[in-house]
Amino acid sequence: MTDSQQPLWTPCAGRRTASQMQGFINWLERTSGHRFSDYDDLHLWSTHEREDFWQAIWDYCDVIASHEATAVLSDGDKMPGARWFEGARLNFAENLLAPAQNPAFRNKAALVFRNEDPAQRRSLTYAELYAQVAQLAQAMRAAGVEAGDRVAAFMPNVPETVITMLAAASIGALFSSCSPDFGLQGVLDRFGQIQPKLLIATQGYLYAGKTIDCGERVSAIRDALQLPPQQLISVPYPGLTLSKPQGSVSWQDFITSSQQQWSEDGIEFAQLPFDQPLYILYSSGTTGVPKCIVHGAGGTLLQHQKELRLHTDVRADDVLFYFTTCGWMMWNWLVSGLATGATLVLFDGSPFHPAPDVLWKMAAEEGITIFGTSAKYLSALEKAGIKPAQLHLQQHLQQHQQGKPHKVRTLLSTGSPLAHESFDYVYRDIGADIALCSISGGTDIISCFALGNPLLPVYRGELQCAGLGMAVEIWDDEGRALAPGEKGELVCTRAFPSMPVGFWNDQDGQKYHDAYFSRYSAQKPDGVWAHGDYAERVAHHGKDSGETAGLVIHGRSDAVLNPGGVRIGTAEIYRQVEQLDEVLESLAIGQPWAGDVRVVLFVVLNNGLALDDALRDKIRSQIRSHCTPRHVPAKIIQVAELPRTISGKLVELAVRNVVQGLPVKNTDALKNPEALQHFRDLEELQHD
Repeated sequence: MTDSQQPLWTPCAGRRTASQMQGFINWLERTSGHRFSDYDDLHLWSTHEREDFWQAIWDYCDVIASHEATAVLSDGDKMPGARWFEGARLNFAENLLAPAQNPAFRNKAALVFRNEDPAQRRSLTYAELYAQVAQLAQAMRAAGVEAGDRVAAFMPNVPETVITMLAAASIGALFSSCSPDFGLQGVLDRFGQIQPKLLIATQGYLYAGKTIDCGERVSAIRDALQLPPQQLISVPYPGLTLSKPQGSVSWQDFITSSQQQWSEDGIEFAQLPFDQPLYILYSSGTTGVPKCIVHGAGGTLLQHQKELRLHTDVRADDVLFYFTTCGWMMWNWLVSGLATGATLVLFDGSPFHPAPDVLWKMAAEEGITIFGTSAKYLSALEKAGIKPAQLHLQQHLQQHQQGKPHKVRTLLSTGSPLAHESFDYVYRDIGADIALCSISGGTDIISCFALGNPLLPVYRGELQCAGLGMAVEIWDDEGRALAPGEKGELVCTRAFPSMPVGFWNDQDGQKYHDAYFSRYSAQKPDGVWAHGDYAERVAHHGKDSGETAGLVIHGRSDAVLNPGGVRIGTAEIYRQVEQLDEVLESLAIGQPWAGDVRVVLFVVLNNGLALDDALRDKIRSQIRSHCTPRHVPAKIIQVAELPRTISGKLVELAVRNVVQGLPVKNTDALKNPEALQHFRDLEELQHD
């Protein structure tokens, strides 16, 4: 249950009426005769009448296709095995670049690039983006790239990465990316499995004021992948003068190498099946070699357009930003925003350099209206004492005079559960009239199970609703649906279009089945998707006023603690501990002890503080007062830093394995693998 029955924010009547979610409801009622009393009613229809719902999304979002589907859904009860929009032929890149074909959008900014050097700001209109994609696609075709080939990008978040993806997708090639903060083995663990036809690689990048030269790593990647020189494309980084790796061709030379000019007819968009493979994304790889997750073009397009247009209310006059690297699925989600006609802001660099408010200054300067980030960033921002609302007030007059929106109206957070106290921070110090959307899904579905809704209020600690078309339930270990307020496994009981096409090199589909469908195979042989989140539905607040039940995510299921047989989500502990000014961040594990499991809490402290008995007592008191005695850790130990994946997520399982003397199978998946050394042979863990 959440702490308060009163919403932190409620959309005004005008905002609800003007939202695309309400527009979709009105359109459905006009075109189909359906009547919906509230969002719950709409959601129920979307999960039970899936053919009608997903066809409605197709029509409402104006999907461009050369052939319509002969059947929207076949074998819909099978998971996996359901087939969507058979017979349809479309192209993902054509749909994202559709605004470039509209005279009203051709000269509108499609991409704005920013990094730590303000002088490197760069803007591309939709017409310019289209032209550069056309040129690169032609060069790719001349280099022999065909539908089904893989194009890999070892790239920062720059326009060339977006251009590469769109060019590959226009041909029907699969795009896969790693950000340049990946180590050599981490890149090879990913790209080595997919055998790319082309590798697009940066010469370096800028982070926290430091220049990182990637030349040596790129050469090693090329050698390991056995790529000939013409298949390694070297991309300079804005504002840096670095050497092109030997045996590579420069970005500019590659584009002009075909000795042809792209015609005014534009891009030749290959018309391909709905489930044509589009992206290869990767699991975190902390328990072994990363799984190569293949996502299809049609499912990704429909799901993203539903989420961007309806749930996030992205419109053509919006400026959309997500702080992400090209190694996180939120980059793929962000880029799909092009189809809405919005302007996308790409930022590459540290979010705290040269000061913690750098992204908010950028938001004011660029007129960002929808701001996406991680829960960890918001927590760190609060700890740093940053109050963006004050910056908004300072920038109001200047931005108003320039004709730009003066403040963010929607704030998105994902990556880990957003603490209840971070909700308070947002409404106190970022903006009182802001839609705070905590969202949850993942690389596995390249989208969300639960997310925001412009029709609904925001309650402290909650994700507003399950996404349309997503039959989300909370189950116990025996496969029984749990009532609101009970914690269990987040599952999806019906197939949806953005389920993976499969895993790469998984011919019989066994790895794919084991990853998501084996958990409840005895209870539901036709399949149910078990996502691996420990969650609960909220017993709501004002259902008679048309509100829907929200969700709370308590952490990953495989990291759930089990002292005395009571299941505890780690996020419940982190929420309490990280309210304390002394604690920067924390990580909890369960340690087998005396025939049971005891909770061990590791803390990183602020400002060089040392953990003493008084602070231990304060931490235990905080947890006991706001949780239960079962949550109170038996051991509290100070460490210098906590290990995390390259995308910034804590790796509780790796720490648990180290403490128990078990191997950590793939430390190359970690951003700071050296941090694991803090947890080896700790004397404090050897006694009561």
